[in-house]
Amino acid sequence: MKDVTYLSKIRIERLQGPDRLAYLPAEKEPVRFGVHGPVAEHYGLTADRLPEPHATTLDYVVAAAGG
Repeated sequence: MKDVTYLSKIRIERLQGPDRLAYLPAEKEPVRFGVHGPVAEHYGLTADRLPEPHATTLDYVVAAAGG
């Protein structure tokens, strides 16, 4: 087996509820993950309980696959 070419070192910081910050290589600022729309509804988060809407981790996975 070949040597490992790349090891991604990240850190996730949980803020509140579904809100998280991801510290990613090559990014100066952390990336914020959260929930919005139907995903928030799925988890029972109503508008009064929902922090500011942010893209979900699923949104980023889909974008990465499309990129």
